Amino acid sequence: MNKESGFTWKLGMFVILGLVLFVFTIYFVGRQKNLFGSTFHLRAQFRTVSGLREGNNVRFSGINIGTVNDIELITDTSVMVDLLVKREVQQFIKKDATASIGSDGLMGDKVLTISPGNAIGRHVKNNDVIVSKRVIEVEDIMISLKTSVDNACIITNQLAQLTYKMNNGNGILSKLISDDQLSNSFKNTLTNLQTSSDEFAIFTTKMNNGKGALSKLVGNESFGEKLDSTMSNLQSGTKALSEDMEAAKHNFLLKGFFKKMKKTEAKKLAEFKKKESLMKNNDLKIEDSVEKKAGFK
Repeated sequence: MNKESGFTWKLGMFVILGLVLFVFTIYFVGRQKNLFGSTFHLRAQFRTVSGLREGNNVRFSGINIGTVNDIELITDTSVMVDLLVKREVQQFIKKDATASIGSDGLMGDKVLTISPGNAIGRHVKNNDVIVSKRVIEVEDIMISLKTSVDNACIITNQLAQLTYKMNNGNGILSKLISDDQLSNSFKNTLTNLQTSSDEFAIFTTKMNNGKGALSKLVGNESFGEKLDSTMSNLQSGTKALSEDMEAAKHNFLLKGFFKKMKKTEAKKLAEFKKKESLMKNNDLKIEDSVEKKAGFK
């Protein structure tokens, strides 16, 4: 009888303890899933959710504020995600807030993160739709990485070909590296160029500071003005001489002299034209004779 009452007492304690643990578990899970307490709904539209599932956490400023309530496929390029969020954080989420999908750690579950909007904006209401950011897929990262690796391989191959041609080719760069004679010639050329540059620097210094005519022409303004005046006088003298010659042609004392010179020049020109005509006739006769002998005529 005592044994049966002890067994019943232990059984009763075990059942009560199990019920307490069950209630505590239900309360804990319900609190994590926002089954208890005041909540409201937010929605965000994505092109792809990248493995996001119902029940995943929703974070705001690094704090878990809710869970993913529902994921609905609207079209082949549009997915609507319904969020269940604690009412107490509604005042901090503005209408221009943005939603994005990330990972909880390097290999963890997906997390939907809400970024704060404008601090002075209006807060969201129940069932409002907030803007979403495009999710960066792992496939996109791998494609970009593959492209970078392919480009690196191409660059490496081209660099290998360049170094091979430099070591074994006959180009100027290869000879400049391996041919001592060409290298010395190039070095001498550079030395001569440096010497010419130094001499030109000395020349320009003398031009700026010397007393020669060329230096004065470049740097002395009064000398330049005198030279300009001299050239103007020379031009004026030449013009006056031309006018004098023209006037002399019309002078009755010298008119006969200029007429005689003009006749002499005309006679020489006529003789030249006559000789040129004779030479052309002789050439034509020679051509006719050659053609007759060759049988063309």
